[in-house]
Amino acid sequence: MCSDLDRTPRTLLVCDRSSFLDEKNRVSPQVEKLHFNHKVSVLLPGCSFTPSKLDLVMNTFSSFYLIKKLPVHELLDPGLQGAINQGVVYGLSFGTRIDEDTCVALMPKGHLVLSLDKDSYERLGVEGKPSRFNHRTCSRFVVSVDLTDSSMAPGGRGHTRLLTGLRSHLQLQTDFLLSHHPEGGASLQPLLSRYDWSKHEPEVSCRHLTDLTCPDFRSCDCHSLLEWFGAVEADISCESSSSSFLSSFTCPQPNDVLSHALSVSICGLLLPHDVQRLIQELRLARSHKHTFT
Repeated sequence: MCSDLDRTPRTLLVCDRSSFLDEKNRVSPQVEKLHFNHKVSVLLPGCSFTPSKLDLVMNTFSSFYLIKKLPVHELLDPGLQGAINQGVVYGLSFGTRIDEDTCVALMPKGHLVLSLDKDSYERLGVEGKPSRFNHRTCSRFVVSVDLTDSSMAPGGRGHTRLLTGLRSHLQLQTDFLLSHHPEGGASLQPLLSRYDWSKHEPEVSCRHLTDLTCPDFRSCDCHSLLEWFGAVEADISCESSSSSFLSSFTCPQPNDVLSHALSVSICGLLLPHDVQRLIQELRLARSHKHTFT
């Protein structure tokens, strides 16, 4: 076992119980904080097919682009600045590891975040903070820049300093995922036209489940429910003995058996506003007496 596992960044799981039908619950505000989502899964107990309106929402998630070897200084291009100021652009470096590689993220509020090793950080010459992924020594740093700040306007002091660091000192390139709100009116074509890119659609997959052991949601605690849902999503059997060598997981008690259910997943670069549309459709379906997880 890796000796560094006991020094991984601390995490905290917070569970909140509220009525899903209440539009003022904390689900929507939490989703807005999750800028980059890879996968969303929905379990439809008692369903053998996806309801038509729900299927429409799932198949109309925003597309995204993979740009090969994008120079990071291109994210400061004046042609992209209008879209960034509108808060409709999302971007994330592709195929990088946050604890080892140089990583880049473009937040919808206009913040550009760079995760750099010590050498790259010093060459960039822009102030940052130590990364939470440091272990014994301070070897990684995070630089966060508000591109909507007045100093970051083209020709401004902050803009010139960062552009010089990225273009001349660091010369950073990365494969980059990019997406945006189509209704925002912004276009990514000027940027895309200069590089090798491919367009991708979120992938929707369905699994039909039979004789599914399901806990009683009213009596099951949040941690056990999440663990059970993760096991269903990962296709892990809940029928094993607690002393089994392969898997000791069993379905929480009390439980029941569902004759059939449908597990639906969406994978890709999923934007918060699309996840919000999905939640709203689930809320409408729930008001018609369907039960979803």
